Amino acid sequence: MHYITNKIFTILIATVILFVSQTLQAAQVQRVGGLDVRGNERIEAETIRSLLVQEPGGGFSEESLNKSLKRLYESGYFRDVKLKIVNQVLVIQVEENPSINRIGFDGNSDISDDILKSEIGMAARQPLTRSKIKKAVNAIKRIYRYKGFFVADVTPKVVKLPQNRVDVVFEIEEGNKTKVGRIFFIGNSQFSEGKLETAIQTKESRWYRFFSSDDNYDPDRLAYDRELLRLFYLEHGYADFRVKSAVAELTPDKKEFFITFTLDEGARYKISTVSVTSKLPNVDPVALEKLATFGHDDVYNNKEVEKTVDKITDEVGRLGYAFVDVFPNIEKDQATNTIAINFVLSEGPRVYVEKISINGNERTDDDVIRRELLLYEGDAFNADKMKKSERRIRNLGYFKNVKIIKEPGSYPDRINIAVEVEEDRSGELSIAGGFSTSDGPIAEFKFAEHNFRGRGQDLSFGVTWAKRRQEFDVSFTEPYFLDRDLAAGIDLYRITQNKYFNQTFDQKIHGMTLRMGYHLAEDLGQQVNYTLRRDEISGVKGDSSRFIREQRGQSILSEIGHTVSYDKRDSRINTTQGYVLGFGNNLAGIGGNVRYLKNSLFGAYYYSLLDDWIVEFSGRYSFMTGLGKDVRVVDRYTLGADTLRGFETSGVGPRDRKTNDPLGGLQSYVGTVELTFPIGLPNEFGVKGATFIEAGSVWKTDDPSSEVKDKNKFRSSIGVGLRWRSPLGPLKIDLAYAVTKAKFDKTQPFLFGMSTRF
Repeated sequence: MHYITNKIFTILIATVILFVSQTLQAAQVQRVGGLDVRGNERIEAETIRSLLVQEPGGGFSEESLNKSLKRLYESGYFRDVKLKIVNQVLVIQVEENPSINRIGFDGNSDISDDILKSEIGMAARQPLTRSKIKKAVNAIKRIYRYKGFFVADVTPKVVKLPQNRVDVVFEIEEGNKTKVGRIFFIGNSQFSEGKLETAIQTKESRWYRFFSSDDNYDPDRLAYDRELLRLFYLEHGYADFRVKSAVAELTPDKKEFFITFTLDEGARYKISTVSVTSKLPNVDPVALEKLATFGHDDVYNNKEVEKTVDKITDEVGRLGYAFVDVFPNIEKDQATNTIAINFVLSEGPRVYVEKISINGNERTDDDVIRRELLLYEGDAFNADKMKKSERRIRNLGYFKNVKIIKEPGSYPDRINIAVEVEEDRSGELSIAGGFSTSDGPIAEFKFAEHNFRGRGQDLSFGVTWAKRRQEFDVSFTEPYFLDRDLAAGIDLYRITQNKYFNQTFDQKIHGMTLRMGYHLAEDLGQQVNYTLRRDEISGVKGDSSRFIREQRGQSILSEIGHTVSYDKRDSRINTTQGYVLGFGNNLAGIGGNVRYLKNSLFGAYYYSLLDDWIVEFSGRYSFMTGLGKDVRVVDRYTLGADTLRGFETSGVGPRDRKTNDPLGGLQSYVGTVELTFPIGLPNEFGVKGATFIEAGSVWKTDDPSSEVKDKNKFRSSIGVGLRWRSPLGPLKIDLAYAVTKAKFDKTQPFLFGMSTRF
């Protein structure tokens, strides 16, 4: 009985508590008959209402009012908000944050407005809050630190405008970039600090590096240097090498960084065996082993392993295997410090390109890069096409660095391709003076933009004045005319020149050339051109050759021509290996009064002996014939100066027996073997040495042999030179000695030239 009484009492107490709680809750929830929004100028009342939090069934409690207040503040629209219920009406009193009318930057010369705007998290027509300003200031400082400006200061200014709008201006004091004061290496017993410094991109600050940014501290570059050190040691046999740490310490005055690399070199390995294992039918492993660029007892070199992988991949690709994995299985024997390498070939899975992204192109349009790719979304992935695409993009000449990276796709049979580029300067503006042994003193103004409007178009304008030559020219090229793989261009020019050193006559040229180029195959291209030109020969001395006197006056040249070339160079900008072969024909006589047919064969082969030691073999053979009339002196072939070093301009070839004037020839050949090499200066100087051998000849004329000295004699020269890629343009200095020559040839041992044209 006592138990039953206690149970009934407990139930009664619970019922009372439940009733009281429901009554109190009902008392806390206040029903409202309407909403009254006050103080809003730009924000619609409906937007404000949508941010309110009501209780189930309607009405507001103290808790829901607090939640509503929080949501209104979190929207960022309001500086102040008050909520209160008056006579069953919820009054919402707001004070809006100002709206951003414009965002500006002042004092930023090294980082563009667009880059800063993309990182600050603010935009026009958004509400402005103190927290946004603070975050924006921190973001700008972070960007500047990332670029090496560790003393940059940012001051935000808010300019009030009517209708509760504001302009936000960030005043920036960039200061100087923080330099790299010293670079230390710890743990390097095999290579000196000087040798390791040449392997990395970051450099110590020196007075002569005013044209380089490599001595500015850059955290990304530091990470890249770790990889460069790893590759350097791998190329010298240290397969266990690792960078333990790379630490950058900022000096107290924030002017310099001291960088310390701690290294673990490990042992040096040599090759024990090289073999190929193939799971592919009709593939001979023994034949593929011969493609290896190294063998037994050679020092292990990871770069050569990668080259061998590429060569094997290319070879089996030519045998019809498009999807092949070539994996170098490397087995290290730490007891003997040797490595056995087995290249394992297997047919890989068919993988498709899912997405292609392009990054780092701040100025260049995506389309300019994308049209050079040989792979597209949805294509079956092809490593050879990816490699060729990278070469095509590099050949544009717009980028310092180009790298194409494979990334996993959303499915195992999908792959993403990321094209990473680093923009280079594509414009030139120069006012320069100099001296050329062929033209004398030179003054030049040139404007050129090789990536005009970021569309890859080439526009140039130039004026040159020299003692023996004055030139004005305008040129424009559209590389993808009508959105096709068709380059179209036009050249307009006016040239006044004294043709030869002895001032035999003057020549004035006014002309234009229309050009069109296209690919016949991947590495096979053709260029077609049409030239319309008016020539005027004047100032002919009375004692000049009669052949020259007979050609005084004006003539009209109407010429159509073409060139076909097969180009397998690794780069058209900085060639280190590969070759190019071609031929050309030019026909004059489609209108005008000049008639001839010119033909030429040319080729060049490049081979890398060592890093930065490049040997070039090049040659050209040309021959021409008049069509119904003799070929004019000014249209004939000549050699000398920069076309055959060691000889004067037009110093080689037929001459008038009486006056000794050069007359040019109808046939010509020239060949060059040149080796360029580093001379020990820092790489950023851009100075290289050169040594060369040249040979050539010009012979045959339409003129009577009794009046012309003409001899098809082999001419040759040897020489040395310097090549400097200076800030104003390439500088070339050559000293050559004519080894074999005809008695009537004119020699010239020294040749100097400078130009801003690349």
